[in-house]
Formats: sequence, structure tokens, C-alpha cells
Amino acid sequence: MTDIEIAQNTKLKEISVIAKKLGLKKAQLLSYGPYKAKILGEFEPKKESRLILVTAINPTKFGEGKTTLAIGLADALARRGKKVCLALREPSMGPVFGIKGGAAGGGYSQIAPMEEINLHFTGDFHAITSANNLLCALIDNHIFQGNELKIEKVFFKRCLDLNDRALREITLHGKHERDDGFVITAASEIMAIMCLAENLEDLKRRLGNIVVGVSAEGKLVKAKDLHAQEAMAILLKDALKPNLVQTLEGTPAIVHCGPFANIAHGCNSVRATKTALSLADYVVTEAGFGADLGGEKFLDFKCREAGLKVDCVVLACTIRALKLHGEMSSENLEEENLTCLKKGVENLEKHIDTIKNVFHLPCVVALNKFACDTENEVALLKKLLKGNLIETDVWAKGGKGGLTLADEVIKTCQKKSKQTFAYSLNDTIEEKIKKIATKVYGGKGVKFSLKAKKAIEFAQKHGYGKLPVIIAKTQYSLSSDEKLLGAPKDFVLNVEDVEIRGGAEFLVAICGKTLLMPALSKNPAALNMKIDKNEKISGLF
Repeated sequence: MTDIEIAQNTKLKEISVIAKKLGLKKAQLLSYGPYKAKILGEFEPKKESRLILVTAINPTKFGEGKTTLAIGLADALARRGKKVCLALREPSMGPVFGIKGGAAGGGYSQIAPMEEINLHFTGDFHAITSANNLLCALIDNHIFQGNELKIEKVFFKRCLDLNDRALREITLHGKHERDDGFVITAASEIMAIMCLAENLEDLKRRLGNIVVGVSAEGKLVKAKDLHAQEAMAILLKDALKPNLVQTLEGTPAIVHCGPFANIAHGCNSVRATKTALSLADYVVTEAGFGADLGGEKFLDFKCREAGLKVDCVVLACTIRALKLHGEMSSENLEEENLTCLKKGVENLEKHIDTIKNVFHLPCVVALNKFACDTENEVALLKKLLKGNLIETDVWAKGGKGGLTLADEVIKTCQKKSKQTFAYSLNDTIEEKIKKIATKVYGGKGVKFSLKAKKAIEFAQKHGYGKLPVIIAKTQYSLSSDEKLLGAPKDFVLNVEDVEIRGGAEFLVAICGKTLLMPALSKNPAALNMKIDKNEKISGLF
């Protein structure tokens, strides 16, 4: 059966039954039908709860099943009798209708109801898009109505939760014509703010601090200068509440917000993670793309921002991705090739080294098995890693296929670790970026464009020099060049621009040819989807 057929043939439990597993009562739920609900109230993590981060090596264009592995691990922990909860990101409709299809796991390791989670879900992304574009409308209306704030340059862009290259650059016509553009909703500052806001008051504070532009006198203009934060918060009040769903095996899953890791910070909301940590003994979460992107941002940014501590990192890998990093053609990855596999392990080893020696965290390496993996390839990978490899088969077997991994994670979580960061907030902006480039990516340095240098000066001048840095770069390479695979060492990270996110309270360093609005491929997933007269969907994966 396909992923969607497996999901459609699984009988789900009422969401109130799932909530009971976490000790939640009906009064703490805002139901959206029988199988999904918003969680009401604020929660503080239990000190004894264990936080497990699932990250990965640099992926192929189809992804390596990191979310599937996280779901399978949670189900396996539940099978071992642990009180466990997932904390995952919401899928963006950009990739769903683009190259990847659905992003709610796969096979027998899925969160459900899968179609709803992948599409409109509880409307969070629509609310974020609306709040974002309301601010844009207020900015342009203010300018049209006389421009009392003397806004000369506008930074804040509109957004849409679909891949649409035509919207990257647009011209706004009217009284004051100007060039502008869209970003995808997952890359918007509102999405980042939603991931970080602790409560409604914190949300309003952050919304008000969004830097929307600069005045003729060189002053920063913020959303609160336009009195926009209250109306935006009204649109976002329900979206701020985390969503509760379940895995196909009935394990609770809190799914909330979804910034991309290559162009944003790639983690679910702080509120969702803290809620999970308050209700469960083991929390399995994931961060987008590789350990150099989502993993680094989770550890350097989210943990520092929210005061979180990771007990165990699970590093997912696949044989096909390792062969790609060993210079095997992407068209032939299902063929056995021990030479390319051996060479590609360098990428995996770099990520292991970063987790252990930069962030000083225990690392469990998990092989996400595919049907095309051969016995020779698995044996070679085990040998190269000196036996430090856990085989998983959660796609085909669900939690049963992750029991060995669960046992290793439970054992690892008992060990004490001293989590550290790759940089200090007291470092200069340039030093922060350089430390990430050299320590985490393995490069030899950073090259800043003239535009980036001016942007850094601007950020420092206006008091943003102490903020953390989020790197926007390709997910396919440790470098800013997607064709530079494996574990390169002599590359320079090219920083083209640096942008201020005053409400989210971080800086974005845009590297290489990174675009904040993705595009559709020649044959996007949208062209392969169908719905019949009974509203049964096919082709979502």
C-alpha cells in the first residue's frame, strides 16, 4: 500500500482519548473535529522530562525520512512503556504541492489525519499569511494616506504558502510605485515569531517590534509605530495554540508552526515543545534538513532562546544520501556502489563530530532503511562506523521497526551531558557567522559581499549586534554551494546579505543563491494528485 492508503485504512482514536494519555482533560481542548484539537493553557516543562532531537545528514532532494524516523522512534518508546509525546512542525503547502509531496511521515510511521495535516490543518498557516499581509496593507495604506512616519524604504514583504517564482519580484503600482516581492509563509518573520512567542502578550510585543522599514531621517520604522500589533494578534490568537493529533499507533503528537530550516530557523514552536515536556516523560522533536541547518539552529538558537536542554541527538542517515555525497549520480542511487558509499560517509562523520565536539551532546546514528539498500552496503556502513549504527525500519514496521533505536535512546538519555553553543552572543555579527561556518560547516572562512557588510553596519548601528544569527543557505551541502557535496574543508561561505528580524529577535545571513520564495519543479506533486467523487485523495505522496 501507498502511504496515503495506509493512513486511510488505519482507524484513529478520538482526540479526547489521545489527550488522556497526556493527562489532558476535555476542558483543555478546543476540538477541530474528532481527530485534532488545539491545546488550551500554558505549560512549563518538567525537570525530569527528556528531550530527544532528531536531525540528519545533508539530504537528497527527496529528503531522508527524518520526520518518519522521529514518529517511528516515538511509537517505539511508547511500545517500551514510556509516556512519550512528539513535537513536530506543520507541513507547508509549498513542498506538499512541489517536489516532496506530504510531510507527515510515511508508511506505518505517520501522524494523522495525514491529508488534513498536510493541507489546511487547523488554519494556522492561513492565519500567519493573513497577519503578515495585513501588516503589508497597513504599511502601504499609511504611505498612501500621507506617510506621517516618512517611510522611505520598506523591508517587510508579503507572503504566500505556495511555491511561486513569479512572486519573487513584483512592482507595486499606485500613488507611490516601488519594487517589492513575496517570501513563502514558512520563511516569514510572523512564522518565526509564532514559533518563539510564549503567550499572547509576548506575541504582541514581538509583532510590534517587527522592523518594517526606514524613514527619510534614517530611523527604523516598526509595526508598533503603525499600531498594527493588536489587529495582527487578533488574527493569530487561535493559531498560537498548539495542535494535538496522533500517530497511526496512537502516540500523542503536538504539531505546531513550520519554518523552513534552509531559509528560516527550522523548528516547531517553543510553546509546543514546552507543552510536550510538561505532559510527557520523553519528547521526540525534529529540526529541518541537516544538522548543519535545523540541528544547529535548534541547538544554538531555540535552546538558548527558550532555555531548553537536549538529552540525546539522533542523527538520521540513508545509504542513498551517503552515496550521493560520495559522488554517485542522483539518477542511480538505488544501485549498489560500495566505493561511493565509503567516500560519502565523510559527510556523516562531519555531522557526528559537530554534535559531539561543538555542542558536546551524545549522538546516536540511525540508519533509515530503504528497500533498495543491499546487505553489502549495510555491512560496510556498520564497519565504517565501528558498529555505532542502529538500523531502523519504521516505514515498513512502525514502532516495532524502531525498538532497538528506542532502547539506545533510553540508555543515552540517562547520561549527563553539558550542552554548549557554537558561538557567544557577545561575539560580533561577523564572528558568529564565521564560527558557524568553520566549526559547524567545516569551512575555512567567510566572504561578505559589500551589501552584507553595509547591512551588518546598519544592524550594529541600530542595536541588533547581540542577536543570534540564522544562516539561510542550501540544504544539500555543508557549504553555500549545493554542488559541493561530501565534507569539503577549503571552502569559503559566501554571505550575500544580512537582514534584521526585530520581532523574532535574530539576524538572517543569506548565503549563496538562497531564495526566500521557492519554485515548482517541471513535474510538481500537484500534477499527480487526484480526488474522486467520495473525496478520497490519491497522489499526495
